[in-house]
Amino acid sequence: MQTGYVANYYRYYAGLADKVEGNTLPIDKPDMHVYTTPEPIGVVAAVVPWNAQMFLTATKLGPALAAGCTVILKASELAPAPMFELAKLIKEAGFPDGVVSVITGDAQNCAIPLTSHPDIDRLAFTGGPETAKHVIRNTAENFAVTSLELGGKSPIIVFEDADLESAANGLIAGNFGASGQSCVAGSRAFIQRSVYDEVVAKVAEKAGHIVIGNPLEDATHIGPLCTMAQIENIERTLAKSVEQGATIRFGGERAADCGSQHYFKPTMVECPNTDIATLTTEMFGPVMSVVVFDTEEEAIAMANDSIYGLGSGIFTQNLARAHRVSSKIQSGICWVNTYRAISPIAPFGGINQSGYGREAGIQGIFDYIRTKTTWINISSEPMSNPFVMR
Repeated sequence: MQTGYVANYYRYYAGLADKVEGNTLPIDKPDMHVYTTPEPIGVVAAVVPWNAQMFLTATKLGPALAAGCTVILKASELAPAPMFELAKLIKEAGFPDGVVSVITGDAQNCAIPLTSHPDIDRLAFTGGPETAKHVIRNTAENFAVTSLELGGKSPIIVFEDADLESAANGLIAGNFGASGQSCVAGSRAFIQRSVYDEVVAKVAEKAGHIVIGNPLEDATHIGPLCTMAQIENIERTLAKSVEQGATIRFGGERAADCGSQHYFKPTMVECPNTDIATLTTEMFGPVMSVVVFDTEEEAIAMANDSIYGLGSGIFTQNLARAHRVSSKIQSGICWVNTYRAISPIAPFGGINQSGYGREAGIQGIFDYIRTKTTWINISSEPMSNPFVMR
């Protein structure tokens, strides 16, 4: 699925490459002809994480190339192999050497020199908030135009008038897809009291049919997590949450029968309040936290009680409520009666500690362009002496 829409991103920006135009300005000075010219911003450093890396590369590389920029892709040192394969395809496609480069390495020897380099004009970063703070400090050395697409703890609100089958599927997709290794994972679920038990039961039933195993097998739904650090973070956070009064409804442990310690079972944590650790910690694994609510105002307040603001979801069949609540949720993306839908036409990005700037959409190509303004004196008279008063 991801391969298909990654290709669509490149096609979309290829189609925009010859449609970025300058303008002739109706200037207020009759002796002047003034026009603007879009120019490539220059050398782009694109820092891409290990998760969904082909997609997150496309959202940067597509518009950068269409704008006429050269790009240095910094692959994650944890999983750089796909990026090296992409580099082979770029060369095979006939790109001149140096238009797209792929490098990898740790922070000290790779990321810091790249993001602070004086020849970098634009930096597109996807990663975690703590790393982003260092990136911002690095760009103080080169004043590179910067966009940040960071982490999230996205809320999904299920109202009592929702299609509950759709809502349960949304919770499954929003939390367990990609083994939960997604920055837009809807890992904070708020369910109205009158339908709480039914929705939780539906999610538990669907989770019971999820197949964990080798990702190369067609029958597999959930594969391994990338690092043991993720597994250990999940286990610490779950233990703390239980101490705080939370209950693990299902899952909560490694799937040891998969032959590796990198597999973790889909997990639901029932939380008595919003102070539970699983509601505040981004775990990057298949863990959702559920909280009951009574009123619309309560749901909005709990959804906005986060340092993040990337994605959000609402399930309701009340059109007025959908518009009303979506306008009050503090996030860069809001899905109504669906979750994780994307398109090259639609921009995405976050607010607060989920970053700033937007990727995808028509605006995406303009973020890799500078505007030059040209003034031409068309008068037959010589330019006046500024020190002679008339």
